[in-house]
Amino acid sequence: MKSLEFMKQWLEAHPSTAIFIKYLVFVLLIIGFIQFLRRFIRKNLPNSKVKYKSQKGIEVVGYLILIILTLSYFTGNIKDFTLAIGLLSAGIAITLQELILSIAGSMYIFFVKVYKPGDRIEINGIKGDVIDIDSIYTTMMEIGEWVSSDNYSGRIIKLSNAFVFKGPVYNYSMDFPFIWDEFNLPIRYGSDIELAKDIVIKVATENLSEYVAKSIAKWKDVVERYYIEDAKVEPTLAITMTDNWIEFNLRYIVDYKKRRITKHILNELIGKEFEKTNGKVILASTTVEIVRIPMVNINEKGITQTENDNF
Repeated sequence: MKSLEFMKQWLEAHPSTAIFIKYLVFVLLIIGFIQFLRRFIRKNLPNSKVKYKSQKGIEVVGYLILIILTLSYFTGNIKDFTLAIGLLSAGIAITLQELILSIAGSMYIFFVKVYKPGDRIEINGIKGDVIDIDSIYTTMMEIGEWVSSDNYSGRIIKLSNAFVFKGPVYNYSMDFPFIWDEFNLPIRYGSDIELAKDIVIKVATENLSEYVAKSIAKWKDVVERYYIEDAKVEPTLAITMTDNWIEFNLRYIVDYKKRRITKHILNELIGKEFEKTNGKVILASTTVEIVRIPMVNINEKGITQTENDNF
């Protein structure tokens, strides 16, 4: 009895501690009840899916009860309660900022039309074709990585919509569904340069005429819409003199989804046309072939003699 009387007097002397102890008792009771319900459901529900969702639902309800208990227990009036709600909302916003940014990003993508399903984009260092956009994620079919050029890797990637606010978004198909591409051709010195130029331009013009015709109209729309200078969409050829060969740089416009196959066709046709010139135009190469390793003999006078010095 004396111990109980002493405890009562001590709690009356320390009201803040008494309030905190009562709060802990309520919290422990609620947590214990939540754990009891979770164990009961785990043992008595046969369906794993329903069991999992029920346990998660009980946890959420329990957390809400604890939050309401905490707010009501430590706030004395409506003003303090409103302040506590405000602080709680700020805490939730900080904790769930990635989710909030993702939802905001989906709205931004939809209204600003950053990209849409079917577009080829590069975002956060990942390149691929957009196949779905929901309220949180953008789903892409990845291209590149361990496969060359613009081929599909086979991986489907889900990327948070929040990344539209965190860096640049490269769109290959918005407004102007064409891209410029180029490749180099090394021509051996002594070749007929004018003939080589005519062949390259002729092959490029004949095979890219469809892209050029379509891109001219599209490019005019881009120039009218944005602050950008006009550009030449016809194939162009630039020549550079190097130590080893004359380098032809062919630049041309192509559909963004047909970059690889177009480059293959142009290389194949230009190579065949060069072969028809009967040696007037020859592609250069840096290939070196060693036929025989030289043998070195040293005579008594210290003079070095090299035999079979054939390369």
